[in-house]
Amino acid sequence: MARRENGARPIRRTRPRTCVGCGTESPKKGLIRVVRKPDGGVSIDPTGKAPGRGAYLCASADCLREAKKRKALSRCLKVVIPESLYDELESYIAGLPERKD
Repeated sequence: MARRENGARPIRRTRPRTCVGCGTESPKKGLIRVVRKPDGGVSIDPTGKAPGRGAYLCASADCLREAKKRKALSRCLKVVIPESLYDELESYIAGLPERKD
């Protein structure tokens, strides 16, 4: 973190995350995090703070389809993704409120 010139509180910089489906960079807040836990299980992380290796997806069904087609989640998380997780992600995305960007 960089300090301001007048010695005030540091400026907090946030790095953008990349969607594994479409490849666009977005703030972490607008993406869905899928995490491989230390025990090897894979799940959706709504808080974005669960321990483990994470991969990010846009909250759109098109990005999910593209990630599934290219097996991007499997590659990023270095584990085989079960079909049930894709179904869970699809219903999770469908349940999210519409974003007004």
